Amino acid sequence: MISADRVPLRGRPRALALAAALRPAQWTKNAVVVAPLLFALRATDPRSVARSALAVVAFCALASASYLANDLSDRERDRRHPVKRRRPIASGEVGARAAISVAALLGATGLAACGALGMWVLACGAGYLALQALYSGFLKEFPVLDVFAIAAGFVLRVLAGAAAISVPVSSWLYLCTLLLALFLALEKRRAELALLQGSANEHRAALAGYTLPFLDQLVSIVCACTVLAYALYTLAPETVEKFGGDRLKFTVPFVLFGIFRYLFLVHRCGDGGQPERVLLVDRTLQVDIAAWLAVVVWAIYVRR
Repeated sequence: MISADRVPLRGRPRALALAAALRPAQWTKNAVVVAPLLFALRATDPRSVARSALAVVAFCALASASYLANDLSDRERDRRHPVKRRRPIASGEVGARAAISVAALLGATGLAACGALGMWVLACGAGYLALQALYSGFLKEFPVLDVFAIAAGFVLRVLAGAAAISVPVSSWLYLCTLLLALFLALEKRRAELALLQGSANEHRAALAGYTLPFLDQLVSIVCACTVLAYALYTLAPETVEKFGGDRLKFTVPFVLFGIFRYLFLVHRCGDGGQPERVLLVDRTLQVDIAAWLAVVVWAIYVRR
């Protein structure tokens, strides 16, 4: 007999439940794969665009494979979580056999796509899967180390995007990616801790090592470093020389506003536990990102 907390919560068709288990909303994280394409001035090259797009698809497949494996591993704890209990695997909508089969298929497909783009992309893809396996296995149980593991996944995405179009990753892109990923990961932990409060350690061991004041202090440090690193990048001599001017500095206000808006949503509106949902739902943040992108294109692609 199936217990009450394992009865499917939504009664969706199996195909829709399985599609939801892939977490398509989180594919937005793979947008960082195209960052090297944009800042290496390759966005007007059809071949580079095609290779970059394939890299994005590959990492979407790899990410979904890791989500399935993680949800399968955490299904018992997720059933006691006020939000995660609705996930398809935790709720019983998707069985273990289907999750394992689809995860294996997606993992193989993602690695095959990475291999088609070259050995370095394949190495990044394999490294990403290995990192996710380590994260699901034990890294997520250790405070601070858990957020660095999340940030490393974003760095690997950027490295893969650069390798796909055969361009080097600048120190600035590496630094900004790492810092922004740490910022988002810390805010995610803060949102989880605020939601679960006294029962936090029952759902994620790492949360027992955090407090809200401690996380706020870490966020303040990383937030300041992120903005400073990006601002210095826009004004660096090599940046000005590469793009033929310092117009990229006009994107800094949009970065500041985006971070301030995200902080507002986390601290005042209770969002942040699902960064991808914030990106897909908050119209103000969407407009800010679109404006940032438009100014970036103007700054580096429209010559004086």
